[in-house]
Parts: sequence; structure tokens; C-alpha cells
Amino acid sequence: MATGQPAHSDGARLPSPAVRRLALLAALALIGTSCSGPGGSTTSSPAPTGSTTTLPAASTSSPTTTAAATTSTGPATTSTIAPVPLTDIDLSLTEVASGLTAPVFITAPPGDDRLFVVEQDGHILLLRDGEVIGTFLDLSDLVAYGGEQGLLGLAFHPGYPDDGRFYVDYTDRAGDTVVAEYRVSANADAADPGSRRVLLTVDQPAANHNGGMIAFGPDGYLYVGLGDGGGAGDPQAAGQDPEALLGSILRIDVAGEPYAIPPDNPYAAGGGAPEVWAKGLRNPWRFSFDGELIYIGDVGQGAWEEINVAPVGSRSLNFGWSVTEGSHCYRGDGCDTGPFHLPDLEYGHTGGNCSVTGGYVYRGRAIPELVGAYFYGDYCSGMVASFRRDLDGIYEARVWSDTLGPARGLTSFGVDGAGEIYLTTADGLLRRIDRG
Repeated sequence: MATGQPAHSDGARLPSPAVRRLALLAALALIGTSCSGPGGSTTSSPAPTGSTTTLPAASTSSPTTTAAATTSTGPATTSTIAPVPLTDIDLSLTEVASGLTAPVFITAPPGDDRLFVVEQDGHILLLRDGEVIGTFLDLSDLVAYGGEQGLLGLAFHPGYPDDGRFYVDYTDRAGDTVVAEYRVSANADAADPGSRRVLLTVDQPAANHNGGMIAFGPDGYLYVGLGDGGGAGDPQAAGQDPEALLGSILRIDVAGEPYAIPPDNPYAAGGGAPEVWAKGLRNPWRFSFDGELIYIGDVGQGAWEEINVAPVGSRSLNFGWSVTEGSHCYRGDGCDTGPFHLPDLEYGHTGGNCSVTGGYVYRGRAIPELVGAYFYGDYCSGMVASFRRDLDGIYEARVWSDTLGPARGLTSFGVDGAGEIYLTTADGLLRRIDRG
């Protein structure tokens, strides 16, 4: 991360990643040089060769995979009507607010007409109809702000507002990751700062690759994203260490004191850190849930950015870092990729791309023809793109450069209480994806 840097398909099943992987090289002529994005990707290296699909600059056509990706089953769906092709949809970005201080996330409880905007300096602002109506919570006295550190994540309890608990992920003044619980006060527009309860503190050996995303899964557990501890090439070797909380997505039960371990976590009975749900991640800056699937945007090192999709019911997932970067051997040719869940989509550092920002599957009502499309982007180039599975289980993809233009400094996507998708950028803008 540089400055300032779900609803509902029941029983969806993920096809085999070895069969369904789609490599995407988004060669957009947006920015000619790389920059430091949400994962701190600052180095450049030759892109490994592999089976990829290349989009021409400013292309709006849906790519087709060069891999044999037609034999596996698609996701479960309750509709027999084919969705409108992404190439036939026009979208636009509507400015909702400006002048925000390093906005890095946007969310709202289901059905809530307010927007909760996370500012990296430690504030959670409340917006209604594009106007700031107050500060929901001020953690600036607790937060170390700068670079990839700060207030990075916010998640409301699934029972909110009847259950008034919510959770934040931030970097404390010692440089470590803290996950803490707060409660809303008697005033629905203000949290109770005295209700603070720290669930988890994780030592961070460096100031980058802090992760920061937290979200409740469909199973009611809290998922916590943690990067590999920073520095190029996973110097802590955290990615493949089952005992390390770093380089992982954790899964915890907030009902415990300070939390409990779900009994079906892969290491609940031993062999690794019991909090760990998945390993092999470099910096899962943003992830989200759609029904029984999790979509993870994992920031790459010097060549490949990736999106991983997996069933929430999976156990012992390993996404490969730092043996692999994307689907490619990171430390040279000849690595064994067999144990790993390889990415469902990857794209290279071309056209100014350098740091993936994971997003959400669209489940709103304003653009029904868009339902089922997963949105993601790139911090450096400002690319905004999406993909979805059609009824045959084939990925359909589109880069929205023709209608949306670049959203440079793309720090995050988010959804409001109605399921509409927003995005935040490092220049202080909050925008909504609308029909063009």
C-alpha cells in the first residue's frame, strides 16, 4: 500500500485452479513507470513466461483464455438466463465525496443509508448523501500513520446494529498490527471509545506488508489478513511457515476471550498457529466474500498480481508465496506448484500496473445486468477491471478503461448498505460505480 494505500450464491463451488486459472496481462498505456502500491511493489523484474491472455491497450473486449479451461463445473446459480455480456454494459464513476484524508476503505452494514469511510490517519467518518455528518470514531492517538501503516480495516458484527459491536485493524505506535473491538454508543452516529477490547496484537518486523483487511465470513467468523512481514522476497520466510501468523489469513471467533479458535481451523489441533486459515500470501490487502466464496487480491513482488478464489469451507489452503508469485516460480524454474492453490486470475506489471486492489462481486440493484461481476483494480495504473463466471463456468473479463478511465491511487473498493460498489483513491476521492 502506498500513501495513504458481499450477498449471495449459495453452495457455489470453485473449479480446480489448475484448470480454471486465467492469466491476464493488462497492457494499458496508462502509466509508463511502476510505483509503490498497497503491497509496496517497487522493484521490476522480467515477467515469467506462461499461458496468458494479453489485452490490447484500451481494449474493451473480453479475453479468452489460452488454457484448456472448459472442462470444469461453473458456480451454482438459481438463474437459467445468461447475464448481459460485460462488453455490452456501460459504466461511469460518480463522485460522492472529495477532500478526504487518505481514504482506504468504505463500508456500511446491510440496509444502512450511511457510509463509513476509513481514513488512514485514524478516523472513521460518517457520510450521508455525500455529506460528512460526523466522526464515528477517532483513533488517531493510537495509530501510527504513514506509508503502509495506519487505520486499515473496519468490519461490523453480522448482527449489527442489534449487536452493536464492530472491529478495526490498525497499526499501533509500536508499528504492530492490532485488531480491536468497539461498540456503538447510545448515539447511533458515534462509537463508544471506552468500549475498546483488544483481540489480537501481531508483531510486525517491518513497516510494509501489514495487510489490514478484516471481514466476517458467511460462517460468522472474523477473517484477518496479514502480509508476510515486509521486505522484498519474504525475508522472514513467513509465507510457508504454518506457525507464523504473518503471510496468512486468520479465522477467529470473536465470542471468545479475547477470541476463540474455530474447531475446524486447519491447525486447531496442532501443527501450526491455530488462528491460521490460509497460508502463502504476500500481502492480502483486500479480500471479500460472495456467498460461500472468498475473493483475495494478493499484492505481488516484481512481476505478477493475483486474484485467488476459494470456497470458505476450504481447509489447509496455501496460495504459494514465496515459492510462487502468481502461478510462476518466484525463486527460479522448477518449483513444485502441486501443493498450492494457484491464482484464478493474474496480470503482469505492464502498462503501469504494480499493485492489485481486490474488490467485490456486484450484488446491488441499481445495475441488474452487472450482477455477478467481480471488480478489482490496480493502485499504480488506476486500472479498474472485472470478471465473472458465465453459465458454462468460463471466466469473462473486461477492463473498463473506455468508460471509467484510470482511478490512479486506487486504495480500496467497498459496498454500501444496498450492495452498490464504491472506490477510494489516495487523492481523497470517494466514487460510486454507476450505469454509464
